[in-house]
Amino acid sequence: MTTQDSATHPASIAIVPPTGRSGTLLAGLGVVAFSLTFPSTVWGLESFGPWSLVTLRSLLAALIAGGVLLAGRVPVPDRRHWSGLAVVAGGVVVGFPLLTTLALQTSTSSHAAVVVGLLPLTTAVFSSLRTGTRPPRAFWIAALAGAAVVIAFTVQQSGGALSAGDLYLFGALLVCAAGYTEGGRLAAVMPGWQVIGWALILAAPLMVAGAAVALSFEPVRPTAHGIIGLVWVAVGSTFVGLYVWYRGMAEIGVPRASQLQLAQPLLTLVWSFLLLGEEVSAAAPLAAVAVLVCIAATQRSGARR
Repeated sequence: MTTQDSATHPASIAIVPPTGRSGTLLAGLGVVAFSLTFPSTVWGLESFGPWSLVTLRSLLAALIAGGVLLAGRVPVPDRRHWSGLAVVAGGVVVGFPLLTTLALQTSTSSHAAVVVGLLPLTTAVFSSLRTGTRPPRAFWIAALAGAAVVIAFTVQQSGGALSAGDLYLFGALLVCAAGYTEGGRLAAVMPGWQVIGWALILAAPLMVAGAAVALSFEPVRPTAHGIIGLVWVAVGSTFVGLYVWYRGMAEIGVPRASQLQLAQPLLTLVWSFLLLGEEVSAAAPLAAVAVLVCIAATQRSGARR
């Protein structure tokens, strides 16, 4: 195509390909947004029951996503993409929020954050099975080392015993890893905000029915913390956070992006201390340094793949 043709047809102008650095930054912003999810959920539970909070969270995010999709006149995805969008909806729109919210009724935000710190390794395994990606051995060594740090920190914090909510948290790990993997795959063929947007729209009818039932059984006690918590998990965690997260995964790959989440539990520990007043042990800084070293190793090995 000639220069004149490009000037006449703006839509055909070449787009500068994304860099690994921008993908890492976007995925990192997603991790920061996600790190506030558990403290915000604890705040939300001050005003809403667990089922009400999850359904209202998804509905509010779906309204935002629907408005953005309509404003952008985004066409409906091809039929072949809907099965993947259903996995995203089941994993990150319904499954993970519900299971973690139920867990946070009995677990502290800091404890839940450390258990869910196994998500990067779980996501890397799902991605390898789903996409056939084969990261180098150094990647897996660093990832397993990071997971070992997280497990050791969990055991140290809990005194060697798992809380009643841990079964919910381990279930949340599995469904979220599946949703992340499928969302990362879809983000390679459509913008990340459209992936989460259509997943939210797909789950909306179920959430409407769920909200109608939940609100009739669970009392609502509006407080400032409760409303702020609901708004953040809907807008910050569910829509904006997943948008930048999926876009980052599309640029640097699911395994590398997933390892950035090794920092998420430690960020959540900071927010839990600052926002909730939860006690954080002196082992946290040591674990933070060890986890960050593992992140650097996984990113380096991924770049050399």
